[in-house]
Amino acid sequence: MKVKSVVDWKPMIAEVIQSKASELQLFGYDEATPEVVWDCLVNKVWRGTPEKRLYQVVEDVFHLNPHLFMSFITVQSYQSDDLMESIAALTQFEE
Repeated sequence: MKVKSVVDWKPMIAEVIQSKASELQLFGYDEATPEVVWDCLVNKVWRGTPEKRLYQVVEDVFHLNPHLFMSFITVQSYQSDDLMESIAALTQFEE
């Protein structure tokens, strides 16, 4: 089995990522889309783009636990809120 960057495996595991997103939605995480699940894996599980075998990437997707996903979503939410507050603060002086 070849070793590739996790990004290179993404098209081959699209259904696995979709399955994980559906599983997380069953747990009540409505934010769980395939794109968000992928971002979580890249930023929390793999921390970048390491090189792995296909079975290792699939295993990582299936082992993504809801607690780690919720932590990722929470941090993303805070970062998004901070950005919006910063933009609002900057634009209020322009009026």
